[in-house]
Amino acid sequence: MKRIAFATLISVPYVSALACATCGCSLSTDAATGYTANAGWYANLEYNYINQNQLRSGTHSLPAAQVAAINDAGGAQEVEHGTINRYTTLGLTYAANANWNVKLMLPYIDRSHTTYASATNPITPDQLSSAAVHGIGDIKLLLNYQGLLPSHNLGLQAGIKLPTGHYGGVNADGSGIVGRHPVAFGSGPLSHNPSPDNLLDTSLQAGTGSTDLIVGAYYYQAVSQNFDAIINGQFQAAIKQKLNQVGEDFRPGNQGTVSVGLRYQARPDITPQLQLNLSRRNHDQGTLADTADTAGTVAYVSPGLTVSVLKTMQVYGFVQLPVYSKLEGYQIFPRWTATIGASYAF
Repeated sequence: MKRIAFATLISVPYVSALACATCGCSLSTDAATGYTANAGWYANLEYNYINQNQLRSGTHSLPAAQVAAINDAGGAQEVEHGTINRYTTLGLTYAANANWNVKLMLPYIDRSHTTYASATNPITPDQLSSAAVHGIGDIKLLLNYQGLLPSHNLGLQAGIKLPTGHYGGVNADGSGIVGRHPVAFGSGPLSHNPSPDNLLDTSLQAGTGSTDLIVGAYYYQAVSQNFDAIINGQFQAAIKQKLNQVGEDFRPGNQGTVSVGLRYQARPDITPQLQLNLSRRNHDQGTLADTADTAGTVAYVSPGLTVSVLKTMQVYGFVQLPVYSKLEGYQIFPRWTATIGASYAF
């Protein structure tokens, strides 16, 4: 069987869990660069851009005034304006042999968030508050095994996400700050609230404060002379939370992704490809969670290109285009996302 060309990764996709929206990057960058059973050290540097600027509920978009009308009638619904996420992730992989490898992923979070809070109509610019989050996110450590078949084209994965990013917020009764260095709003009406009522939502901080278990699998197969097919999936669930006291608890929702893709390999140096990425996220839980607005199912079509620029280096770029979304509550969602990256074998 033909082996898919050189890769830096031997695992299933890294998933960036975004707060207050079911729209984390579900692209499989492992499939983007291909899989390999070669031993050695590998490095990958990836940048994800996700601009959540469309307010949606269920399967439809809706104007902010429609959400603010809930508050006109006496409700307390947040009217979000937008969140721009810029993730830079360094991945380091060591493959001891064809069967085993271990990978460390270190993300840097650059997030800007704007909201009208519990605005009423008419919504005006002076109601807008903004916050900026910068810093190391939650580190992931992943162990992969692909010795089930002699061809090494079927792999299993187990890993853990650690609570290394800053996390937390205001406790339920508004009397104090919980967590580790949570970010506050920097401008607008919410920034003028006395501490701790000026803090950004717990789900929008750089980290979640949770230790998560990760399991996954992948399979790839040549389907013709020039085409390879790939399928992989991953499931992530919190198993321990630092925010675990009554009135101060937060648990991120379980999430899963499945990706299928085709790679066209008529040329060894340029590989066009297409992925379909499916993602499901359950509700966040706990007193500090925005439970109503954090679950949903989304699907993306993701065209991309991988180019070999050196014998041991590849660069790649993808655009994710949403083709389906069913979001619970009221969430801001991207019209598209972009991913670029480079991989190198030592």
